[in-house]
Formats: sequence, C-alpha cells, structure tokens
Amino acid sequence: MPRIAVLCPDLLFGSRIEGTLGAAGHAVERFGDGAAVRAATPGSDLLVVDLTTDDVERCAMVASMRTGGELDGVPALGFYSHVEVDVRRRAEEAGFDMVVPRSRMAREMPALVERLTGGGHSPPDATTL
Repeated sequence: MPRIAVLCPDLLFGSRIEGTLGAAGHAVERFGDGAAVRAATPGSDLLVVDLTTDDVERCAMVASMRTGGELDGVPALGFYSHVEVDVRRRAEEAGFDMVVPRSRMAREMPALVERLTGGGHSPPDATTL
C-alpha cells in the first residue's frame, strides 16, 4: 500500500484527497505545514503539495528537499489554481515530477497518483502534462 504525504491546509479539499486516495487503497497522511510534511516525506512513496496558497514557499521547500536528497525516490505532485500559470512554471523549476490544475487533481486524482507511485510506468515528464 503506497504511503502518501499530503501538504494541504485546505480542510475541505484535504479531506477529499484523504477520502479519495484512502478508498483507492493508499495510506494517506495529511499535514497543514511544511515542517511536518518535510519530516514525514522520507518514509513516503509520494509527496502531494497544494500550491494554491504559499506557492513560492512550497516550491522552495521542494527544491530544498530535492537538493538535500530528502526526495530521493519520492516523486512530488503539485496542484495549483488554473489561473496562476506562473505557479506551474515555478513548481516545474523546483523539481516537481507532475504539476496539474486543481480541477484535474479533483477529477483524476487516483490515476495521477498511480502514474507516480507505480503501475509499471515511469513518472511522466512534467512538461508533457
């Protein structure tokens, strides 16, 4: 059972992520701040980050984790508001494996997670999504 660390302080959408991925057979642990998720991520199979608020800080956190080796073997999935196109660019530059609009995350969450956690496929190039 893949372990998913989720940084999503939004109570409603965070609960939706927990429920959807839990029903798909994933062990989900949700956090409201970067320090807590950062401590839990090395034992996880995937990091999911809400970029709809504090995106600059969260992109910097992921970039720092990539540089420090904390995300070795742990893909990162970010989601953002579709009107914030600069957020996607910053996230890709920070080292996210996949960055999608929040609406796509809501629609395709289990499939996106499956692509990044296994299923015999390597993670897709973020620029092709």
